[in-house]
Formats: sequence, C-alpha cells, structure tokens
Amino acid sequence: MFTYIVRRLLLLIPVLIGVSILAFVIMRSAGDPTFAYLQNPDKVTPHQYQLVREKYHLNEPLYIQYWYWLDGVFHGDLGFSRQAHENVTNAIAEKFPATFELALISTFLSVVIGIFLGTIAAVRANSATDQGLRVLSLVAVSIPVFWLGLMLQMTFYPQWLPLQGRFDDQLYSISTLHAHTGFLLIDTLLSGDFNFFLDVVKHLILPAITLAFVSTALILRMMRSSMLEVLGSEYVQTARSKGLPERTVIRKHARRNALIPTTTVIGLSFGGLLGGAVLTETVFGWQGLGQWSQEAATNLDTAGIMGFTLLTAMIYVLANLFVDLIYAYLDPRVRLG
Repeated sequence: MFTYIVRRLLLLIPVLIGVSILAFVIMRSAGDPTFAYLQNPDKVTPHQYQLVREKYHLNEPLYIQYWYWLDGVFHGDLGFSRQAHENVTNAIAEKFPATFELALISTFLSVVIGIFLGTIAAVRANSATDQGLRVLSLVAVSIPVFWLGLMLQMTFYPQWLPLQGRFDDQLYSISTLHAHTGFLLIDTLLSGDFNFFLDVVKHLILPAITLAFVSTALILRMMRSSMLEVLGSEYVQTARSKGLPERTVIRKHARRNALIPTTTVIGLSFGGLLGGAVLTETVFGWQGLGQWSQEAATNLDTAGIMGFTLLTAMIYVLANLFVDLIYAYLDPRVRLG
C-alpha cells in the first residue's frame, strides 16, 4: 500500500507542472501583468513602468518569467493581488477556510443523500419511486446553480433562514472567538459560543443545499447504475441463495462494490464544488475564494487568477489521489495494478 501511495504521489508532480505552465502562458497572453503591480496605472511614468518590469522580471523571456514565478511558488509567494491589495498567498489563506468549509458540508450532504437515494432507486428498479428519483435527478442536473440559489432566497425569507454572509455581523464578531482556524464551525465550538455556532449553521444551510444539489443528482444516478449492475452479478445471487437477509446482501455484498465507480464521481464532485462555489458565493454573499476569484477575473488580476487556478488544480489532483486510495481499500486488486 505504501508503494502504491508513493507511486500515485509522484504522478501528481507532472500534472501540476503541466497545469501551471498552461495557465501561466494563457494569463501572460491575456494582457500585460505589469499593471497588477501599479496602484495608479494611468499616472505612471515610462521610467516607473520599466522599473516595475525589471523588479518582477517581466522584461525577461516567457520561460524565464515562469521560472521566477515557480521559484516564488516554492517559497510561498504567489505574487501580488491587485484587487485584494495584498499577497495572493495571504488572500488565499484568508479566504480558503470559508470555501473549504462550504464545499466540505456540501460534499457530505451530496454523498449521504446521493448514495442513500441511489441505493433505494436500484433496489426498487422501475417502480414509481425509481421513476420519480430519476426524474428528480435529471431536473437537478439541468438547474443552473445561481438560479437555484435565487429561488431558495425567494422561498426562505430572512425570518426563516438568513440569506447573506457566513454569520450575523450585527450580533457576533470573529474577534470574540478564542480559536482562529478560519473554519467558523470549529472556532465557535472550540470557543464554547454555541449561539454563534447555531447562527453559522443557519447561514450554511441554503448555500450548502444549493452547492450540493447537482452533485447529489450525479451521485444518485451513478450509484443507481452501479447497484443495478452489481445486483445482477453471480456472487449476489449466491449470497441470496444461501438465505442471507436482503438487507445484509445489499449492505455487505452489493453496496460496497457499487461504491467503487461512484467514488470517482464523489472525488471529482468535490473539486467541482469548489469551482461551483464561485456562483454560489456570489449569490449568497459568502466571503470565500469563489467570490474573491470572481472579482479577480473581473479586474484581470493575473496573480490572483493564477493562484486560484493552481490551488484548484492541487485540490483536484489530491481529490483524485484520495479516490485512488479509496479504490485500493474497496478493491485490493487495484494495489497490484
């Protein structure tokens, strides 16, 4: 297992390098990055402009620029974000916990609900329940995330659930918390402020449901398809012929093997949730990476866009690594491949 993990980790390196090169070339082609380091581009003199280019090696060939940028990445320097007015590394460290917390809760909801409903749909194949779940999943996949968020806001008025932000800033303040990990669910619990914790949970409900909606439908459809294939296999028929209860056959023999292909969808969905958070955070005023990256793209903040792209790529490859490890756990034959 250790050798398998090391081999998978080594394969991640060329993937990240390839993504970084592609993103770097595209961003350099989009415009002059020099203006990201100028506070007043309209008033800068040609001499000041040239000094900035020399300071950040922007007058060098493209591959030299990439080398200096890569060297900065290894030293924790992702460049200066014009729209955030601070280093990209600091901006990501500040915004990442909010987005990760939202994506993690959304993933948990989509996995639990999707696997549960997918199993029910497969066990009751072609029944009214199965047909209803298939229609529901098709509708869920077709609904735009931002539209769903707006509809939920119109349905749940402020008297029921809050519509904006991570917490009620008129009642609570982060400065009152003793723990400062950036994850408000953890910080409020560690600080013993349960009223603050409940307020954070209330603010999480609508954006988490919005973000999890599409992923739940994808997991449901994949789980149903995998379960139907597994339920028709010989070893399941053998387990039934031995007189095992149907619940035991489903739980111990069918569902575990059906989870193998479903795990791929779950891993990719987590990375997709981080990407989908851009729209969700904008709709719900969620102060995370999604909203920050949207503002960076609008302002052509090349350093901010590069930092967000690199982080998203890292999360995707790590999610795929996690999927591979789950594969190896569910099916030991994978380790021998």
